[in-house]
Amino acid sequence: MFEPLKQVPPDAILGLIAEHANDPREQKIDLGVGVYRDAAGETPVLEVIKAAEQRLIDTQDSKAYIGSAGDAGFNRRMQALTFAGSAPDDRLATLQAPGGSGSLRVAASLILRARSDATVWVSDPTWANHVPLLGGAGLKLEPYPYYDAERNSLRIDAMLETLRGAPKGDIVLLHACCHNPSGLDPDASEWRAIGDVIVERELVPFIDMAYQGFARDIDADAFAIRDLAARVPEMIVSNSCSKNFGLYRDRVGSLSLLTADAASRDIVRSQANNVVRTIYSVPPDHGAAAVRIVLEDEALEAQWLEELGAMRSRLGAMRSLLHDALADKAPDHDFSHLLRATGMFCFLGVSEDRVERLKRDFGVYMVGSSRINVAGITESNVGYLADSIAAVL
Repeated sequence: MFEPLKQVPPDAILGLIAEHANDPREQKIDLGVGVYRDAAGETPVLEVIKAAEQRLIDTQDSKAYIGSAGDAGFNRRMQALTFAGSAPDDRLATLQAPGGSGSLRVAASLILRARSDATVWVSDPTWANHVPLLGGAGLKLEPYPYYDAERNSLRIDAMLETLRGAPKGDIVLLHACCHNPSGLDPDASEWRAIGDVIVERELVPFIDMAYQGFARDIDADAFAIRDLAARVPEMIVSNSCSKNFGLYRDRVGSLSLLTADAASRDIVRSQANNVVRTIYSVPPDHGAAAVRIVLEDEALEAQWLEELGAMRSRLGAMRSLLHDALADKAPDHDFSHLLRATGMFCFLGVSEDRVERLKRDFGVYMVGSSRINVAGITESNVGYLADSIAAVL
C-alpha cells in the first residue's frame, strides 16, 4: 500500500532548528524557531498558568469527554476576550479547538460545506502553514498584495485595489495583529479602509488572531475584529493561546463564528460541531481549562496581563536594540522597519545568499526569506548579531 508514497522534504523551520542544534560553534544564534524566548533563551511556563494548573489539579474530579465544542466556560471567556460586546451574543458561536491550526482546519471544512467553490484570498506573504493547511483541506486560494520587500512597508493601496476586484461572497484571510511573517500591520485608518471594501464587496472576513496582546494590548490588537463585527453579517475568527498564554504544546485555540441571526448561528454551530466530530471528535481539555481558570479569576487575569505585558515589552526592547546596533554597525542601510513591526516576527530585509552566509560564516540562523524571530535576540548576543549582519552587507 505505501510503495507509491515519496519522501516529503523536511519542513524548512524544523530543519533549521536541527541545523542550529547540531552546530558545534559556541557562538551561534537561532532566529528561526517560532516560539517566544526570554532573556535566558528559554520558553517559560507562565507563573499564572502554573497557578491555574495547580488549582485544576486540586479541583478536577473527572477526565471524561468534554464534548465536541470543548469547555463551555473557556468558550465564553474567549468570545468575550475577542469581541468585547462588539457583536450580539445571539449571533456568535465559539468552539474550543486544538490550537490555532485546529481552529483553521475546522473553519476550512465548514467553509467547504457552505460553499464548495469558495475562494479564500490570503496575504502575500502569509504564515507558511496557511497555504498547505487551508489549501490542503480543499479550499481555493488566491493572493492579495501585502508586503513590499524593497521598501519594507505595506502595499495597502495595491491590497485594496485587489480586494475591490474580488467577487462578492469571497473570503478574505486577515491577520488581526503581528502579521506573520512581516510584523507590519495596518493602522486603524487602514483597517477601516479594508473594512469599507469588505462591506462594499460583500466579502467574508476570516481573521486569524494568533498573537492577541503581543502588539499593543489585548483590546488594541482586536481592533480589526471588533470594528468589522459591527459592520458585517458574517465573520470567522481563529484564535490561538499558544503565544499569549505560552501553551504551545497544550494546543489551545478557539473558533468563533459570527452569523446573520440567531437561527443561522444555531445551524452553523451544529455544522461546526459535526465537522469536529469527523476530524478529532473532542478537543484536549487541560490547557483550555487552565485558560478558563485564569480568565474567570480577576486576580489571575491581572497577573496574566502583567506577564503578557512583560513578554511584549521584551520583544519591543529587542527590536530597538537590534535597530540601534545596526544603525551603528551598518549606517548606510535603513532598518527602521524593525521599529514599525510588532510581535515576534519581521523580515530582516537581506537577500537569501546573505542569509546563507550568516548561517555558514557566523552561525546566525534564519529562514531564507530573512524572517527573524526577535525573541532570539538578547542583550548579550545583539552586538555579535549586528556585527555579523554588517559583515555580510
